[in-house]
Amino acid sequence: MITSILLIFLISFLITSGITPGIISIALKFKLVDDPKTRPHPAHTHKSVIPRAGGLPIFFGIFFPFLFLFPIPKEIVGIFLGSVILVLVGLWDDRKDRSPYLRFLTNCLSAIIAIGFGVGIPYITNPFGGIIHLDLWRIPFNLWGGHSILVLADMIGFFWILWTTNIIGWSGGVDGQLPGIVSIAAAVIGFLSLRYATHDPRQLYVTFLSFATAGSFLGFLLWNFYPQKIMPGYGGKTLAGFMLAILSILSFSKLGAALLVLAVPMVDASFILLKRIFRGRSPMQATSGHLHHHLLSLGWGRRRIAFFYWLISAIAGIIALLTNSRQKLFAVLFVVIIACMFIIWINFLRKLPKKSAEEF
Repeated sequence: MITSILLIFLISFLITSGITPGIISIALKFKLVDDPKTRPHPAHTHKSVIPRAGGLPIFFGIFFPFLFLFPIPKEIVGIFLGSVILVLVGLWDDRKDRSPYLRFLTNCLSAIIAIGFGVGIPYITNPFGGIIHLDLWRIPFNLWGGHSILVLADMIGFFWILWTTNIIGWSGGVDGQLPGIVSIAAAVIGFLSLRYATHDPRQLYVTFLSFATAGSFLGFLLWNFYPQKIMPGYGGKTLAGFMLAILSILSFSKLGAALLVLAVPMVDASFILLKRIFRGRSPMQATSGHLHHHLLSLGWGRRRIAFFYWLISAIAGIIALLTNSRQKLFAVLFVVIIACMFIIWINFLRKLPKKSAEEF
């Protein structure tokens, strides 16, 4: 089993890293690029013309091995179709910025497709003991055979997928930042699902898909690390959140582990959303107030910021692997409190005169 895991990780890594130079050429040819002079965006931190379309090599790296190495369960079909939509919309957006509301609707569609093919949250582990079942409220219907809508399970699954799909990409503003976080998070989920693979063969697919995701994003990191040769683009960013949301659901609903590993990006996104709402702005309006923007303004280099995010994710991932459900809950609360305090402090520090800020 370990050999198979390493094999799919390596294949995904080689596919993505190998075809990315070709995708860079295609992106330049068809002007799937980000030029700050003609395409200004408040959240971007680069100043040169950078190819986008990074979602394409990542997509091939994740799913291409499954076409030849494994039988395809229905959940994988739904994940594949949802990912196709995200990548195609991403390429469309890479050519020219599209309405954030239209992109949001396509994200909703991808989540609905995945849930329609069986990706839902039937239960969550109660940190204080037992299981909280979410699949008891069913609405049966007859369409090509007997089916049921699991109201709570599907609703919570939909919002989790939609939330994660949208906010993980917000941590992609610095070279190498996003693919490193995703690789670590996917690997952690893969190790967690591996614990159950010997008892439930279906978990083996989750393990393979997790390490395919980790390998693919790591392969992309070779070309996205500073100085980046290609950006993830909208397709790569949404695919990152979509895959992590799906994997955390399929690995016996390891939402606590995902919350722990992704605590800093999620807290940062929550702060941004609240600031936009309190200021009367649309939650979908892009801004430059993310944590990595604050760190850049304080003189942090891009490599340093990327390593900072990777280190936090790796430490949180180790904690997720070594703790039980109750311990994860306290760990999540601790990390969230620390992250909130750090973000508040950074926001305060950024408002100080530059000379004063440098003295801290």
